[in-house]
Amino acid sequence: MKVVFTEIPDVLLIEPQIYGDERGFFYESYNERVFLEKVGRSFHFAQDNHSRSIKNVLRGLHYQIEQPQGKLVRVVVGSVFDVAVDLRKSSTTFGQWVGVCLSAENKHQLWIPPGFAHGFLVLSEYAEFLYKTTEYYAPQHDRTILWNDPDLAISWPVQDEPIVSAKDKVGKLFSEAEVYQ
Repeated sequence: MKVVFTEIPDVLLIEPQIYGDERGFFYESYNERVFLEKVGRSFHFAQDNHSRSIKNVLRGLHYQIEQPQGKLVRVVVGSVFDVAVDLRKSSTTFGQWVGVCLSAENKHQLWIPPGFAHGFLVLSEYAEFLYKTTEYYAPQHDRTILWNDPDLAISWPVQDEPIVSAKDKVGKLFSEAEVYQ
């Protein structure tokens, strides 16, 4: 397993070792011992989530102000542009974002530690997105930042207006959002 530091060093791109031949492929999508070694801290994963979305669906930017969730995310069908935004006010990268392409083809994963907002845009005809979370979903603590906030200026690779949920359409501006100390 290869770990690549992104522009925000706490957000890690994980490239698994793929073993393939004419029959197909195999790889470890998660190994607690290796994760601890590479991330430098052990996390308990409380929940696994699986979503399927059609092309041009944009989900996010979501976070929980209490019970913040770390997320280990990957795509098993299709491709997405995945984004993490640092909401940790004490961080030197506060308000910065990182975006990567995750796909069934590249099998990359992204580790997004607690304290970040997260979102993704589906680039393929549809995508299936899997993620492990370090905390349970807590709707009372769920928050949303507008995906197109001008202060964040995320370079989403979108050509048409994305398909966004009602919840995501009324997200807060970054300047008005609750953040972590």
